[in-house]
This record gives sequence, structure tokens and C-alpha cells, in this order.
Amino acid sequence: MILPRKSFRLSRRRLLKGLAAGGVLGASSARAAEAPAEAPAGDPAILEPRPWSTSLGPGVEDGSYGVPAPQEAHVVRRTVPWLTADPAASVSFTPLHELDGIITPNGLCFERHHSGIAEVEPDGHRLMIHGLVGRPLIFTMRDLLRFPRESHVCFLECAANTGMEWRGAQLDGVQFTHGMLHCVEYVGVPLRHVLAEAGLRAGASWLLVEGADGAGMSRSLPLAKALEDCLIAFRMNGEALRPEQGYPLRLVVPGWEGNLWIKWLRRIEVGDAPWGQREETSRYTELLPDGRARRHSFEMEVKSVVTSPSPQAPVRHGKGPLVISGLAWSGAGRATRVDVSLDGGRDWRPARFSGPDLRFALRRFYLDAEWDGSEWLIQSRAMDEAGRIQPTRRQLQAARGVNSIYHNNAIQTWRLAPDGSLENVDVE
Repeated sequence: MILPRKSFRLSRRRLLKGLAAGGVLGASSARAAEAPAEAPAGDPAILEPRPWSTSLGPGVEDGSYGVPAPQEAHVVRRTVPWLTADPAASVSFTPLHELDGIITPNGLCFERHHSGIAEVEPDGHRLMIHGLVGRPLIFTMRDLLRFPRESHVCFLECAANTGMEWRGAQLDGVQFTHGMLHCVEYVGVPLRHVLAEAGLRAGASWLLVEGADGAGMSRSLPLAKALEDCLIAFRMNGEALRPEQGYPLRLVVPGWEGNLWIKWLRRIEVGDAPWGQREETSRYTELLPDGRARRHSFEMEVKSVVTSPSPQAPVRHGKGPLVISGLAWSGAGRATRVDVSLDGGRDWRPARFSGPDLRFALRRFYLDAEWDGSEWLIQSRAMDEAGRIQPTRRQLQAARGVNSIYHNNAIQTWRLAPDGSLENVDVE
């Protein structure tokens, strides 16, 4: 039935009276009927004019760069001071518990440096290609901008992410256990175009990629991966790379460990063998229980973590509806499923994904639950398109021992206490 137009007329006074009498609008009708309104009728926060609605605010500023609201000033990267002897060779961690969706803001992307941030002047920066090539080449930034470019959303995870948790629960905060992780949109030139310009010679199978920082950070990269999907990136999330992220050039190696994503990229040498034989990649070996070592373990394994609630994001509203949120990813391409357990892994519920489904990107998952105020042991378990399943900590230790700090993709457990606080715990 079509109602007459006059039925839709509603004065401001009638609207406010209705809100005051009916409580908070906008929740689902089912839950609104079950739960009492949080604010009593006549709440001045909705009925009375607020200061910000009765005066002019600041106007636009010439030459300014936008910043978050002052109330969000606590959302920052943080460090673990005792982790390294000097901050020039240390880590700052992404505040995963404060974020939603899959994109990490540029100013919150974790940092990992070996000799501090190289402050590079782009006009004086060069990229050299040499070795097993038809003609060695040196590119300026302007030269590179003339090549065809592509845009890709990728996660970047340090091989040592969650590394301090190998032997058991250590740090209370997802920022510190899993915060060597970010996901941004990179724009750059496919590495294969630059290599084609130089011309690959017979026998070429490996690259040595090197940065312009004081450490001369260098790593070996299989040529096959370079030709498949690597980028020489100069933009992230639409703007130029930040200095701490490799300005003006960095390598993007989708799905592979972060130490290969060389920042301040200055040199690529083409060869016929990994430079690990010259002690390059041997720095990232992982000793196994039987005395052997994993080597060239480039691809990041399937992994997930609940970011909220978590130790830095406690439950503040008490019993009732609770949105459990987290991230899943895989170096094989896509995380295809996430299950969430509230009892330490005995029973599992399927979570729902929301947002973009992109290869080599993070995926955001949610589970809508009802917390009764009892103790919960919250876990997430991811599966990927290669059929791999995220292991428990015990399963991972049985297979790889406890001597490594790299490639820890074990299931994480948060204990939710009746008072709403959470802590990092181990479960059998």
C-alpha cells in the first residue's frame, strides 16, 4: 500500500521526541528488542546542541598535510626497546588492533632497518642492472617512470614476525606478536620490463638485489619469481614511498618474506647461482630438530590472527553482542577460509570475509558473537587456496623445533577474562 505523502512529514521536534521515547535507533530490530538502550530517555548528547554544531570550525590550510583526529593520537607504531642494541637496526610495529579493513595507512606501516633510514635524494639516485645481461644499464628515476606501470595490493610480512613466540606466549599485544605486517597498494614498474631492456643472457637464473642504505642490504632472488610478479615500486597508497619504506624505490616480492623487499633499491646483478654461496641467503636459514636446516624458505605460510578483541583491545562494554575481527593471509595467494574458536580449539565456527578478495593481500574476517561474560580462549585458523591449514604451536614445534625465529605461522590464543581483559596464553 502506498501511504499518502503527509504520512512522511516529520518535524525536528517530533523526531527528537520520538528518539527520546524510543531509545537508540539503527541497531537491528532483533537485538534492539533484546537489549536495553544504553542511554536513558532525554540523553543530552542527542537532545541538546553540541559545541561543534554551533560554531564555525577551522578552514582549509594552505600547504598542510592531513593528520588523524587528536582523539586518535594514540594510534601509532610502537617499539620493543630491549629487542635490539640500537634503534638504527630495529623494528617498529603496526598497531593492528586499532585498524579495520585490509589497507594499512602509510604512517602506520611497520619499519625494519639494518642501518637506519637512508635519506635519498631522488634526482641523484640511480638503479644499475649488470651481470649476465646483454648490456649493463643505469636508470634515473625519470627513466623508470617511462616504463609501463602496474598497481597491486600486497601484504608485506617480515620473516621474523611472531618470532618471539616460538617457545611460547611472550608479549601481550597483537601489535607486538604480529605487527611486522602491513598491506598497501603499490604502484611501480614490473621488474621483468627492466630486465628485458638489459637483455638476459644464457644461464641467468638468480638476481642479487641491493639497497642504498648504509648496510648495503642485499639478498638473492630467483629469476623466475622476478619475471613472474615483482615490482620496482615508487608509490604506496597513492603517494610516494615514505623514507622508512624505501623512498624513492623499493622492490615488491608478492607473498615472499620481507627481507627480500629491498628498500632504496640501487643495484640488481644477474647471475647463474644464488649468492647464498657467498653467505647472503645463508643468514636466513632455520635449524631443524634433526640437525638439518631449511634454506630458501621464501614463501610466507598461511596465517591468521584475531586483532580485536585482543590484549590491547579489551572488551569494554560488558556482556552482550561482540564483533570478533581479524586478518588472514597466505604467500600461496589467497586465504580461502577462516574458522574461529572460543574454547581453545575444541569447537570451530566459520567466520565471514568482508572486503576485497585479492591475491597476496590481507583478508579481513569477522565473527558476530554473543559474550555471556565467561572465560573464552579465542583463536583463528586459516586455510589457503593451496590447501594448507594453519598449524597449532605444538604442531609447528614438532615439525620445526624451537631454535628458529622465522616463519612462525602458529595459531594464536587470547584468553578473554570475565572482566573483559585479554592476555596472550598457551593451550595444550
